This record gives sequence, C-alpha cells and structure tokens, in this order.
Amino acid sequence: MNIAKHIQDLLYRYECVILPGFGAFLSQKQSAHIDEETESFYPPKKTVSFNRQLQKNDGLLANYIAEAEKVSYSNSIYAISEFVASLEKSLEEDRHADLANIGKFVFSSESNIAFEPYNNVNYFMDSFGLDSFQAGVVNREEYKKQVEEIEEKTPFLFTPERRKSSYLKYAAVGILALGLSGLAGLNIYSDQVSKHNIAEQQEAEGQLQQQIQQATFIIDNPLPAVTFNVEKQSGNYHIVAGAFRVEENAAKKVDELRAEGHKARLIGANKYGLHQVVYASHQTRRDAVNMLLEVKKTNESAWLLVQEL
Repeated sequence: MNIAKHIQDLLYRYECVILPGFGAFLSQKQSAHIDEETESFYPPKKTVSFNRQLQKNDGLLANYIAEAEKVSYSNSIYAISEFVASLEKSLEEDRHADLANIGKFVFSSESNIAFEPYNNVNYFMDSFGLDSFQAGVVNREEYKKQVEEIEEKTPFLFTPERRKSSYLKYAAVGILALGLSGLAGLNIYSDQVSKHNIAEQQEAEGQLQQQIQQATFIIDNPLPAVTFNVEKQSGNYHIVAGAFRVEENAAKKVDELRAEGHKARLIGANKYGLHQVVYASHQTRRDAVNMLLEVKKTNESAWLLVQEL
C-alpha cells in the first residue's frame, strides 16, 4: 500500500492528518502574494507542517485506507504500523526519510526530527490549475515620452484640399456641439424634475412618520416580556468526542459532556453513517488545538475535525 499517497489525498480535504504512532501533518492556508524581487505571482496554497506530539490514532487515515484499498480496518492499521516502522528504521540508519510530494524528515544530532516540506504540490483545492508566473513592469511613462518627442519633430502640411475637408470637420464639430448643448439642457431639466419628486416624497414620508408617532396604541392585557438566551456556536474547527452508530447513544454522550460543563452538540452523521459528537466548535485552528490538547488529558481518543457546517 502507498500510505504516503493516501496521506496526500487527505491533505487536500483536511487540515490535520495523523499518522498513528509517528505524528500529524498540519496544513494551513496561505494567501496569494507577489514577489517584487523576482516579479512573480504565486496563487493561494496550503503550507504543510509536522507535529510529533499528535500520534494517537483518530481513525481518519485508517478508515480512508480501508475504503480506498478495499481491506478491513485491522489490515489498514497493520499496514500503517509497518509504514511507521520503515520510517523509523530509515531515520535510524540513513538519518533521513522521504515522503513523496509531502516532505523530508531529518534526524538531527540532538536526536530531534526536523521536517522540511516540499513545495511542488499545492494542496489547496480552490487553486487547482493555477500556477505561478512572472510578469515584467509596464513602463507606460517611458512610451508616453517617446510619442511626445515624435510629435514635436514631425511637421504637418496642409494642402487646399485638406483645408476644405478641415472646414467641413469644423462645421460638423459645431453641429455636434449644438446638439450636445441641447442634450445638456434636457438633462438639467430632468435633474430638476427628479429633485422635485424626491423632495415631495421626503415630505410625504415625514408626514407619515409624524402621524405614526402621534398614534396611541392601547392594550388591555399586555403579555409579559420573555427573554431567550441563545448561544449559537460557529466555526469550522470541531473537537470530536466520539462517533456513534446509534443516534440515541450520541445524544446520551452530549448530555454527559454538557453535565461536565462542555458546549457539546451533535453535528450530524459522517459518510460512514456515524453520528458525531463534539465538545465545542471554534473559529480559529489555534483555539481548537489548544482545547484538543486539554481534552486529551481525559479523553485520548478525541480528535480535530475541520469541516464547514
């Protein structure tokens, strides 16, 4: 099995792909930018980084391999463990390990693993088909100066025939000016009519508002005011507590987490038909990762889901 290829496929859709027992690949969107030194334009892309601390299996990679390769979940787990073992062996023997189109791991002298991402693949799906290009600066002022110099040096000769045609041109220009002046007068009259209509409309609206303010509404039995405090969660970063085949079990889990003080809720079923329960949702990835590290102290199976609801 080509585990690296499956990791690439998931990086297009998710911002956190965990390789169980080894670490997690994190992708973050980077906006389009222009390099003024090289005069090059670069489209939006995803930059890939690596976090050694996130090693707990969240089921994302294993389930994807099982579906793509048509194998059982246990076989996909075994294939992942074999792949991780080969990476560890390469780091020990060769002091480096490569993942095609993802990045390179280097085992430093301080016994630390450094990750160097490759930039030959853009994992941002909205930039599909876009590539960087180089464009020079257009010197418009320089061309303008050249034209002005040519005009100064070029003589203009008028023959009798050309003079006659010039007189006709002047006459046409005069007729056109008269027509434009008449059109301008018509536009001025239209503007005056429009201003008059607007003034009348504003006066009518003012009278209506005055009548509304003077009106009195009498209610014999007024209803008591009711205040609802509704807190709506938003954000595309969700801390998943678990996924349940039976929706009733998912609802019970929500009640348990809310009793513990979490803003738990159901976010619907995934493509495997499992009802997902989340601790909370966040606007930024940083807040979500901070909460994930805190939650893992009591629930090691919790994981981060990036999905727009």
